Amino acid sequence: MINIPGIFKNRNSHCFIVAELSANHNQDYNLAIESIKAAVKAGADAVKIQTYTADTITIDCNNKYFKIKQGTLWDGKTLYELYKEAYTPWEWQFDLKKVTEESGLIFFSTPFDKSAVDFLEDLNVPIYKIASFEISDIPLIKYIASKGKPVIISTGIAELKDIEDAVNACREAGNNDIALLKCTSAYPAPIEEANLKTIPDLAERFGVIAGLSDHTLGSSSAIAAVGLGAKIIEKHFILDRKLGGPDSSFSMEPHEFADMVKSIREVEKAVGEIKYDLSEKVKNNRIFARSLFVVNDIKAGEIFTSENIRSIRPGYGLHPKYIYEIIGKRAKKDIKKGTPLNWELICYD
Repeated sequence: MINIPGIFKNRNSHCFIVAELSANHNQDYNLAIESIKAAVKAGADAVKIQTYTADTITIDCNNKYFKIKQGTLWDGKTLYELYKEAYTPWEWQFDLKKVTEESGLIFFSTPFDKSAVDFLEDLNVPIYKIASFEISDIPLIKYIASKGKPVIISTGIAELKDIEDAVNACREAGNNDIALLKCTSAYPAPIEEANLKTIPDLAERFGVIAGLSDHTLGSSSAIAAVGLGAKIIEKHFILDRKLGGPDSSFSMEPHEFADMVKSIREVEKAVGEIKYDLSEKVKNNRIFARSLFVVNDIKAGEIFTSENIRSIRPGYGLHPKYIYEIIGKRAKKDIKKGTPLNWELICYD
């Protein structure tokens, strides 16, 4: 089990990889359970859901303000219709948490109002996520932060001032266990709009852990983000995109998620740490570096020239930087071609 506070306080901890179940259960309890089991096998560290109902997130109204018409996957629906289709029934959530935790993974959720926070407190979730569309709801953020648990905030629709306000709201509530996720709130998100360089800037600017909530297709953005220092990666997860549903088109199937996890773990190893000393294996290979060798037979008293000594592999002779100091001096004795040059072979008078 991953140490939860370590995700936020230990910046050297490995990347926390979250499988976002979202609406990909299609209102089928067994499908939700199977999805969690698949996320376990795919190498996720955590499963995240969303805790709301259509009535807690919006109202049932079909006037022009509530119709979706922004060029999204969901155009033509009202907000209420979308959330009625997409929500995760609250009565499932105890079982979903139990199955997740029995598998060794962390279970947490995104609440969308105070009643959802209270419900999740009863469930004793260890982390809270704030969706980017709620980043302006400062009272909700303060209420979530007041619970004293780590808070992960997506920044998808946020301008810089929104992020500042959200971070300050957490800190004003006495909670500094904050992570910010770079996010592009388009579904799917164009990869050229990922702007992953924002991730290290978020970490430095706000003094927090930073990561990526990724809506691009494929795993390139997520893998690259880890190379830039992302400590949290969140991707939507689905058993099979053919199942359909509101989020299916930009969700990862289990084999894709597993490949992403494998690549992320490899990238983490490759990124490593700032280090200039050599491993024993590399030290041993230094013998194949260049050094000064006698490349033609030389008689005692003969002058060293660029024709009879050269910098070549392997590395048994003097460092190549000494070649200009040696050229023009005389050999102390006969030297055979292929002899590594050393100071004892050189006359200094």
